[in-house]
Amino acid sequence: MTAVLKRPLKLALVQLACGISKLTNHHRNIGADKAANLSHARAKVLEAAKAGASLIVLPECFNSPYGTQYFPKYAETLLPSPPTKEQSPSYHALSALAAEAKAYLVGGSIPELEPTTQKYYNTSMVFSPTGALIGTHRKTHLFDIDIPGKISFKESDYGKIGLSICYDVRFPELGMIAARKGAFLLVYPGAFNTTTGPMHWSLLGRARAVDNQTYVAMCSPARDMSATYHAWGHSFIVDPNANILGELEEKEDIVYADLDNETIESMRKGIPVTTQRRFDVYTDVGEV
Repeated sequence: MTAVLKRPLKLALVQLACGISKLTNHHRNIGADKAANLSHARAKVLEAAKAGASLIVLPECFNSPYGTQYFPKYAETLLPSPPTKEQSPSYHALSALAAEAKAYLVGGSIPELEPTTQKYYNTSMVFSPTGALIGTHRKTHLFDIDIPGKISFKESDYGKIGLSICYDVRFPELGMIAARKGAFLLVYPGAFNTTTGPMHWSLLGRARAVDNQTYVAMCSPARDMSATYHAWGHSFIVDPNANILGELEEKEDIVYADLDNETIESMRKGIPVTTQRRFDVYTDVGEV
């Protein structure tokens, strides 16, 4: 069996406190200040790197308050790439941070404004340990605006990961495409709320792991009850058998897990769904 995870790695999910406060201007929440958010993210990513993490994930909309109503104010322009520092301070902050941490960095997501169409996107960027941009993903499935996108796969020192955002986890086809193309890990920066979170957050992440016999990482913002949106939190990492390797509560924290190819191989040998699919009966979505 060909290894999908080339060598073991330590994964870290950074559950950041980010949001916008309902309090007065004298008690403004850090989430409304982009520069403060980027600085705070830097400190937590470096903490994770110091702990030995070589792949670090930030949550959805980590640099701004959560909600499409905030996109016009906080959106950055990423194209043409690379953008200038004025066009995208977050791009340059993440690039420099990945290089400083000497780790692969999944930059959660940020609001993006596409200059030609003037459309807004919820976009995730992935940087290598040298600070190079190696992948992007625009959130494919949105609750209230229809913005198409496509999943991104990039080779790294460890193998391939599949990257989607939040609501995308409810659509198993994306994870299946990633797994069929050799991903060892599915990463979902997301901000489920206190209603949908207890219902489906854990269930969906564990289901995608069982579906595809891959590791799955679900990275949420921390919960702030003074914010306009109450994130569920509970970032977690599961193995290909849907065993939870680490899970947080609702507060700001970092969760770690060690990933290895032997766990993937053992699961796939024991329950060989990867070799028993009936593509004579249904379509191989990995080939679509």
